[in-house]
Amino acid sequence: MKSKHRKTLLAVFTKPTLPGIVFADLEALLISVGGEVREGEGSRVVFELNGKRLYPHRPHPGKEAKRYQVEELRELLTSQGITP
Repeated sequence: MKSKHRKTLLAVFTKPTLPGIVFADLEALLISVGGEVREGEGSRVVFELNGKRLYPHRPHPGKEAKRYQVEELRELLTSQGITP
């Protein structure tokens, strides 16, 4: 895992949930831990990790993920045993 992905992982697990995490960084983090990111309908994206899926919407017009999206990703990573 690259240091940028490790920093993103630490940001995802920071409580209270940080605003301003770039959505593309979440996608890169998921790929770095063995997950998959696929395009869905419109702005929807599929995050898949070991058979578990999330269906977030890519933010627009901004690029920062919503807090609830970060929290959902945190739950997905935790359920797969991935922690900082």
